[in-house]
Amino acid sequence: MLWDTATVLILVRHGRTPANAAGLLQGRLDQDLDEMGRLQAAAVAAYVQRWCDVDAVVSSPLKRAQQTAAAFGLPVDTDDRWLELSYGEYEGTPHTDVPSEVWQRWRDDAHFTPTGGESLATLDQRVRSACEDLAGRAAGENVVVVSHVSPMKSAVAWALGVGVDISFNCHLDQAAVCRIAFRGDRPILQTFNETAPGV
Repeated sequence: MLWDTATVLILVRHGRTPANAAGLLQGRLDQDLDEMGRLQAAAVAAYVQRWCDVDAVVSSPLKRAQQTAAAFGLPVDTDDRWLELSYGEYEGTPHTDVPSEVWQRWRDDAHFTPTGGESLATLDQRVRSACEDLAGRAAGENVVVVSHVSPMKSAVAWALGVGVDISFNCHLDQAAVCRIAFRGDRPILQTFNETAPGV
């Protein structure tokens, strides 16, 4: 049984890393998948390939994304625009140790940039550029993009025609899938936060 569209852009979040398991802000920390993450990568690849024929795989350059992308068994194109948000001085910090006023600034201002990091507005600009570049291709092929939480939320915002400020109003699990189809050149969000059974 195939998904109910001929071609689609399939966004996949990477599997778990030790930093994920420890509840740390990971950002550009370049960790390998842990044992659970490897299981998740295999499961999400099998899940996607059960429902559609994958024509191409694009990935963030970080190891956790590359290792998840490799589970699809196809050549992987690397695109830096799908990198995770840089949290700067907060990378490697437990979520609970980030001051509440810092979280509030991130929520209130997409241009807030932590020391040494990147703003959501800057991330959104690069991700939307990547989406536009893939739109024509995904209108004729099933393209998997393996990325991270913040870029995936930005891509979903692009598909919905809204701002990146929705990021704090939605949640993505590890190895989750979001599907974006196309009607002509118009993106249509079909699913959000699908996960493979049993993982």
